[in-house]
Amino acid sequence: MVEIIDWSAKRMARAVALGDIAAEDLIEAHLRRIDAVNPRLNAVVQLDRDKAREAARAIDLRRAAGASLPPLAGVPFTVKDSFDTTSFISTAGTLGRRDHRPDRDSTVVTRALRAGAILVGKSNTPELTLSFETDNLVYGRTNNPYALDRTPGGSSGGAAAIVASGGAAFDIGSDTSGSLRVPAHFCGVAALKPTAGSVPRTGHIIADDERTQVGPIARRVEDLAFILPLIEGADGIDPIASRARDRRPAARTGRLALFASDGRAEPDEATRRIVEETAKFLGSCGFNVEWARPRAMDDLPRLRRSDRSWIERLLEQAGTTRVHDELAWLNEPPVPGRGPPKEELAERSSRFRAEMEEFMAPFDALVCPVRPFPAPRHGESLRPEFKAGRWYTPAFNLTGWPVATVRTGTAPGGLPIGLQIAARHWREDVALEIAGLIEGWSGGWSPPPL
Repeated sequence: MVEIIDWSAKRMARAVALGDIAAEDLIEAHLRRIDAVNPRLNAVVQLDRDKAREAARAIDLRRAAGASLPPLAGVPFTVKDSFDTTSFISTAGTLGRRDHRPDRDSTVVTRALRAGAILVGKSNTPELTLSFETDNLVYGRTNNPYALDRTPGGSSGGAAAIVASGGAAFDIGSDTSGSLRVPAHFCGVAALKPTAGSVPRTGHIIADDERTQVGPIARRVEDLAFILPLIEGADGIDPIASRARDRRPAARTGRLALFASDGRAEPDEATRRIVEETAKFLGSCGFNVEWARPRAMDDLPRLRRSDRSWIERLLEQAGTTRVHDELAWLNEPPVPGRGPPKEELAERSSRFRAEMEEFMAPFDALVCPVRPFPAPRHGESLRPEFKAGRWYTPAFNLTGWPVATVRTGTAPGGLPIGLQIAARHWREDVALEIAGLIEGWSGGWSPPPL
């Protein structure tokens, strides 16, 4: 039964549909794995064994009766605690919501359940998802399964840690500035930040910021492609989730842009070596690989949103009066003149997107590090040498491009190193195709030493 937890979600669903394995057995294998690893990880912060077993029995009875099953029937998953769930308390990592039970599920949870997946629990997140380390005053800190003294990243840190450890087949996370990609990189799993407007944010703690995109975390790239169609599409609530997927994509060019350094924080030796080896591999696949970096990325620090009223509003709505140290800066008076006025910021952002689009026009995709280093030790992400590496990811939230992340190599000491593959709007297929090639070459996810 231990081997079952290493399967892809797609393989699990097929095995349940064919009767090769009972959904109950699949759930029990994952519950045992959570019991074995979670005391050391603190990745799953709420668990409902009885409800998961009940849902699995219902699926087994349906299959025995000859009824057709939905595509994810019997597959166990967790969801980031920043998403509303009626069956679990939904804290978003903030004290004011420590007993909050929503009256409706978030759209992505509703869609995953409708597809037959079984929700076993909630995964940990930093307060309001606003940190690259997963720690909060409600549940505490999550550890990296490859080295317990290291961070799993944030804000989907609990999600990446439990999926990497085999406690869930997949998780649904969110990404405002790298919150899917950084944990996937640090924990050696695969993740997809879809095109902005692809997956509704309805029921997520941050539901009105266009930088926030919702997507899956899994161990294998094939699961990202399997899950996306089941959770995407307009829901009539999220105003930007009404954009139709382009069914007439632009012609492929066969050209890839690739860079190792963002010009601000130099990658360590292991990361640079992996990028260089990946460039050679992709060239051997027939791509025309060009070393190129969008110069517009140099302007990212000038595009920081200085308005903190939206965070204060979320805390007020939650009823939170004491925040985690990561948000302690909110207790300090605003710095006069910090950040451009809203109108100037909007103009700069529009110019940035236009320059990024111009750069990407000749290419099918852009490949680069997620961070210039593997997972740092807990608390180190705020040190200047690590904080400087945060600019590898937010460009693609501002453009809204889809980005896949896949484990590509290993640093000395065994820590995973992933790369991100950004494609043009609505070309998740391109990002996933390239991520799949890299995964097949590198081996992708490997079980952690737990």
